[in-house]
Amino acid sequence: MTGRAPLVVVGDVLLDRDIRGVASRLAPDAPAPVVDVTDDLSRPGGAGLAAVLAARSGREVVLITALGEDRASNRVREVLDGRVRLVELPLEGSLPVKTRVLADGRPLVRIDRGGGQVGLPDAEVGRALADAQAVLVADYGRGTAQALRPLLTDSAGRVPLVWDPHPRGGPPVPGARLVTPNAAEATALCPDGGDSLAAHARRGAELAERWGAAAVAVTLGERGVLLTRPLSEAPMLVPAPYRAVGDPCGAGDCFAAVAASALADGGLPEEAVQLAVAAAAAFVSAGGACDRDLWKTSPRSASARPAGGDAFATAASVRARGGTVVATGGCFDLLHAGHVGLLDSARRIGDCLIVCVNSDASLRRLKGPGRPLNPLEDRVRVLAALGSVDAVVAFEEDTPQALLGLLRPDVWVKGGDYSADDLPEARALRGWGGQAVVLPYLDGRSTTGIADRAARAASGARSAP
Repeated sequence: MTGRAPLVVVGDVLLDRDIRGVASRLAPDAPAPVVDVTDDLSRPGGAGLAAVLAARSGREVVLITALGEDRASNRVREVLDGRVRLVELPLEGSLPVKTRVLADGRPLVRIDRGGGQVGLPDAEVGRALADAQAVLVADYGRGTAQALRPLLTDSAGRVPLVWDPHPRGGPPVPGARLVTPNAAEATALCPDGGDSLAAHARRGAELAERWGAAAVAVTLGERGVLLTRPLSEAPMLVPAPYRAVGDPCGAGDCFAAVAASALADGGLPEEAVQLAVAAAAAFVSAGGACDRDLWKTSPRSASARPAGGDAFATAASVRARGGTVVATGGCFDLLHAGHVGLLDSARRIGDCLIVCVNSDASLRRLKGPGRPLNPLEDRVRVLAALGSVDAVVAFEEDTPQALLGLLRPDVWVKGGDYSADDLPEARALRGWGGQAVVLPYLDGRSTTGIADRAARAASGARSAP
C-alpha cells in the first residue's frame, strides 16, 4: 500500500457492454444493417470506470456503490477485483446494463435494461468516507449519491470533493472543491446564452454560485475546459493539447478521476484541470473505455503512486502522438544544480520527461538513518515545478525496475561516468525496444556533500563564542 489515505469514489456503477463489428449489408427482412461482430466487451461503467481510471497509476481507491446478486453485479465485482476496494450498498433489483452496438466505430443503437433500489449505508461506508484523502462523486441519478448525501456534505467540509454531475442526478453538495459538468449539462441547467465561450463562462460562474462550489469546470470537448468560480468574470480556458481522435465514451470519467487525484495530492484546481485535460485527450486517443488494454492488463502496482501529474496518462498521451517517452530516476532529496542539468538534458532527448522518485522508506533503506532530509511530498512538488519535468511518480521498492515495466519508456536516463550497458535497467529496456543512456553529471554536486557542508556550518555556528 502507499501509506497515504485513499481516494474514495462514490456513485452508481453500470455494466457497459460494447458490441463492435462491421456492417456491409442490410438485412433481407428490414432496412436495417447487419453487424458482423468482431468484439464483445463487458466492463464497469459510471462510477466503476472512474474508480478504475483513478487507480490505474497505483493510487489506493475505494469505490462505494450499490451492487446486487445478479449476473451484471457479479461481472462488475470480477473486473474490479484487485483494482479497487469495494464498499457495497445493497441493491434491490438488478444492476443497470447499457449495451451499445457499433458498426465501423459508429454507434447504431443503445439498449438499456435493469435497475433497482439502493439501500441504506452501513458503518463501513461512514468509515471509508472518514478515512478519505479526497472524494469523487459520479452521480448518475440512480440513488447512491442521494443515499449518502449527508455523509458527502460532511466530507466536503473536510477534504477535496469533486462532483461529476449527470442529467438524471441531483445537485452537488455545498462546498465541493470542483464540479465538472460538460457543455450540454451546463446548458440544460442554464439554457440562455448560446454556445460561445463567454456563454459557457457565465454558466459556469452561475452554477458555482448556485451550488456553493469553489469552482466549476465546464468541459467543452475539443475546445478544452473552462474553469470558472462563483460570480467571477475571469475564467481560465485550458485548451486540449491536441485533437484527440477516438471513442469519447468515458472521457468525462477520466477527466474527473484525474482531477480528483490531483486535488488529493494537494494540487490547486488550476493544476488539477490542466492535468485532467491532458489525461482525457490521451484516454480518447488510446481507445477510451473500449481500449482492451485497460481491462486486460494487470492492475497497476500498488507501489507505483502518481504524484506531480499522472505519469501513465502523460506517457500514453505522448505515445498516441508518436512521440518519445523519456524517464529518469533517483532520490532527489536536495535538488541541486547537478540534478537540474541532468533533467534539462534528459528532457531534450524526447517529447516528455517522467521522473521516478524513491519513496521515503525506499530512500531510507538506500541512504541510511537520517534520510530523507525532505519528505516525498516536498520532493515531488519541487520536481514537478521544473519546466523540464512533465510528470513524477514514486516507487516503494529499492529500484524502479518494476515501475519501468509499467511505464515502458523509450529512453531511460541516468547521470554518471559508467557505461549504459552496466545499468541494471538496461536489460529490461531492451525487452520492449527501449534504450538506456548515461548523461554527464555536473562534477562536485551531491546531496550528501551539501548535507555534510550544512552540518559542519551548523556545528561551527554552535561552537563559536
